[in-house]
Amino acid sequence: MKSRDLAKLNRREALEALGGFAGMMVLTTGCDSASSPASPSSSTTTTTTTSSLTCAATLSETEGPYPDKTGMINNSAYYRRNVTEGKPGLPLTLALTVVNANSGCSAVSNATVEIWHCDAAGNYSEYSQPGFDGTGQTFLRGVQTTDSGGQVTFTTIYPGWYAGRATHIHVDVFVNGSLVKTTQVAFPESTTAGVYSTGVYASKGRNPTSNASDNVFSDGTQSEVASMTGNTSSGYTASLTIGIAV
Repeated sequence: MKSRDLAKLNRREALEALGGFAGMMVLTTGCDSASSPASPSSSTTTTTTTSSLTCAATLSETEGPYPDKTGMINNSAYYRRNVTEGKPGLPLTLALTVVNANSGCSAVSNATVEIWHCDAAGNYSEYSQPGFDGTGQTFLRGVQTTDSGGQVTFTTIYPGWYAGRATHIHVDVFVNGSLVKTTQVAFPESTTAGVYSTGVYASKGRNPTSNASDNVFSDGTQSEVASMTGNTSSGYTASLTIGIAV
């Protein structure tokens, strides 16, 4: 990214943009062969799927300016499925499967997966941001350990958006205590547009930043776009397989 482009970004966006550039140096194809969990009950369920013919590591991305700073990974209280803490928004089940790209995409059990994302208004917990002080709060952050199938499932809300970034969820994967993958979950823009026309999202409206124009996702989202099932009435399930190299 050229310096004159970074000058147009605020601190939050610039940090993530720089990290996204670093992500361009790793493999850009992901393993996404896992089946999606059942969608919420509805007669108007929509489905978006992604797939890959090869087995490779998921693209790495920046942690951004708001990674956990309280040590959740070392605190059993934060090993939890439900991370909403009462935050309003459309229900979202996030189903992640961790696989080993160095072993034919075999499931990785006992991996530690940490997620975090902004609320419907675009704010993060733990940090003070313009117009919002999330200091001391832990909403929309959590940790789980993968089962024998390499899977973890989080109950959360559909993330909101903030200026300069496409809609996303951050993910860190640890194996034997070591960080082996930092990436982000992207969302199909058609699904996101529908969500942002409803409920607590409607007053803010549509996210003007597309996946393609996003500074982090500009290196491609082939291995990062979640497969979606559900609708704007009952909520969605977002499924993604994350390939690591161990």
